[in-house]
Amino acid sequence: MKRTLITDVRPGEKVKISGFVENLRNKRTMAFLVIRDITGKIQVTLEKEPNPALAAEVDKMTLDSVVTIEGDAVANDYVKLGGIEILPTAIKIESVADALPIKPDSAIDSRMDYRWVDLRTERNTLIFKVQSEITAALREYLLDNRFIELHFPKIIGAASESGSEVFKLNYFDRDAYLAQSPQFYKQMAMASGFERVFECAPCFRAEKSHTNKHATEFTSFDLEFSYVESFHDVMKLEEEMLTYMIRRVSEKYGEDIKRVFGIDTVVPETPFPVLSVAEIYRLLEERYGYTCPDSEKGDLTTDAERMTHRLAMELYGHEFLFVTDFAQDKRPFYHMRDENGVPQGYDLIWRGVEITSGAQREHRYAELCANAAEKGLGEDVKFYTEFFRYGCPPHGGFAIGIDRLTMLFLGIPIKEAMFLFRGPDRLHP
Repeated sequence: MKRTLITDVRPGEKVKISGFVENLRNKRTMAFLVIRDITGKIQVTLEKEPNPALAAEVDKMTLDSVVTIEGDAVANDYVKLGGIEILPTAIKIESVADALPIKPDSAIDSRMDYRWVDLRTERNTLIFKVQSEITAALREYLLDNRFIELHFPKIIGAASESGSEVFKLNYFDRDAYLAQSPQFYKQMAMASGFERVFECAPCFRAEKSHTNKHATEFTSFDLEFSYVESFHDVMKLEEEMLTYMIRRVSEKYGEDIKRVFGIDTVVPETPFPVLSVAEIYRLLEERYGYTCPDSEKGDLTTDAERMTHRLAMELYGHEFLFVTDFAQDKRPFYHMRDENGVPQGYDLIWRGVEITSGAQREHRYAELCANAAEKGLGEDVKFYTEFFRYGCPPHGGFAIGIDRLTMLFLGIPIKEAMFLFRGPDRLHP
């Protein structure tokens, strides 16, 4: 008999289900099992006296054992799990489980040590169903808008994309590095005439950050597209893409997210509000008395970033906020600058956390080389500046972390938003 997913079980059918034993009440004359698969849970009810062979199998079971059960699905109004139970005719124990080493309320690092066990809950399953839908919706939006999905190298020969530390590798007879982002190669695709490209793939940052939003390996959704007139074109595409994605997730999982995580999934209105860095600091001081040293006002401090959520909600009733006009020394050399030297880029803040840095890129060879030299990167990025010697369209793009998106969607730490977290102190399992 073909396996039936629990969500598809209907009264009056003969079914075969497989899953984990989530609950087991093994009484003298009756046994009640709750079986869980990826789609849901169902009760199995066994009358032991007429079925001694099946009762013997139940006696061997432990919680979280994996079983396959055949039987008749019947309606029963007294059963809380959907009003359906299965009366078994055959039971096979696929795998007996030892006593579990953790509980759902164990400390998070203990749960990470036994992540494969930790993930066996409705809550954690929902996290990755939501994450899967996030990625699928972003990809669908871009494919529908003529983007090409590419796959860029993660082993690279230069370590100079940003100020972040990189992981060095022994690459045969020379040094190599794990890529911090596909930035240079996205732009190479623009010089290749591909016009619209994206990638969803791992990136690596060797930063010793111990926060609830940083990881040393994470999944980045990167895109780049040509013939932009300004970085506002990039912002427009991002807000439309995110709105499309959030609407998709809300339609499919909004009720589950509210029930399990207590969070409302709010589909944002477009356009998203925009404030400059200087305007934000002025408003934070006027409204909340927040100040910081002038030396830090070219970028958002962590506290200022967090407070933008309150600011955006009070001013605009909006969870998102674009931030523009960062100081030149706070932005990468490949960001285009205007006639006053202001970088033509932005950060996007959602619920008080930065999720994106985007920009119009500098596509003119001479200006790009001058910007790189100004930051002391001339020879280090020569391979990259070569992409622009032979003609390149004006272009822009951004990157957005899938794990951080998931974290903010559900109000959870980054460790829980990743299938397997990687940080300065976490390399296993």
